[in-house]
Amino acid sequence: MIEDLRTLVEVESPSRDLDALRRSAETVAGVIEGRLGGRAELVESEGGPHVHWSGGGTPRVLVLGHHDTVFPLGTLARRPFRVEDGRVTGPGVFDMLGGLVQAVHGLAALEDRSGVEILVTADEEVGSHFSRALIEERALACGAVLVVEGAADGGAVKTGRKGCGTFEVSVAGRASHAGLEPAAGVNALVEAAHQVLDIVALARPGVGTTVTPTVASAGTLDNVVPAEATVVVDVRVESAGEKERIESAFASLAPHLDEAVITVQGGVGRPPMPESAAAGLFAVAERLLPGLKGRAVGGGSDGNFTAALGVPTLDGLGAVGGGAHADHEYLLVASMAERANLVGGLVDAIRKA
Repeated sequence: MIEDLRTLVEVESPSRDLDALRRSAETVAGVIEGRLGGRAELVESEGGPHVHWSGGGTPRVLVLGHHDTVFPLGTLARRPFRVEDGRVTGPGVFDMLGGLVQAVHGLAALEDRSGVEILVTADEEVGSHFSRALIEERALACGAVLVVEGAADGGAVKTGRKGCGTFEVSVAGRASHAGLEPAAGVNALVEAAHQVLDIVALARPGVGTTVTPTVASAGTLDNVVPAEATVVVDVRVESAGEKERIESAFASLAPHLDEAVITVQGGVGRPPMPESAAAGLFAVAERLLPGLKGRAVGGGSDGNFTAALGVPTLDGLGAVGGGAHADHEYLLVASMAERANLVGGLVDAIRKA
């Protein structure tokens, strides 16, 4: 497993770099074919090639992951693949190349691989815009989904995820001289400040809804009333009802200043993954690995899409470690075989159900 992980990590795969993603997809396909046999198909998309493999027979379970990472080309030179003191480090080992390798080896341990599909997408880190339809198609065809994203803290699997999205609120005002004619302008920055306060008030922490302005820009020169401003907002919700409320509220944002114009783009692109979607599969996982914990988390994954369809989905079955998207990202070697066996055991149990 460690050598296969080295192979994947040393082919860097930053999202949106189509040449790098092609090399990565070909490498992922080679690892799958080498361990499982058959043919791993490259599915072309505008976001890069996805990799799809089937063990044949009637589809029963989809093993879902992604091969794109958040790290730019050149990260490997600064932070090479390394195994030291029971930890594997390097770009993408935890999110989520380690989970892919473990899943492949877990399936390789099964004598019968019929009914199993693997889908490894190329654009998860940037919203899954070009893979969502394929993910949903295969999830519905298979009827159960195992997501091999990295585990939660302490090795817990992920039994629920918040829906997440990004909104961009743009303000159009009117420029004027800040000294000679300040009143002749419509100050987009002042309007944006009003909007930020309105937006923050939409949060409902008691039901898990967070609304967080994250990036803002306005103005051109220090003596010009700003004619334009933009605010970017991160939103997380736990229920479909909150998704609808938040999207409606953003669509209804109204200006405070006369003649200011508000435009809103975006939405909650990943629907919530309710814990009910994972309940049955988690019960099976607990029997296979006594003491296993489940946890609902704030981040999103492609499991949000499959759970929203009503397809049983269990997430966080991948690497045990931490530091996703950070320079200290790591994977614990001691947990690799256990997690591989968990994936294989779940596949076997699903097929026998």
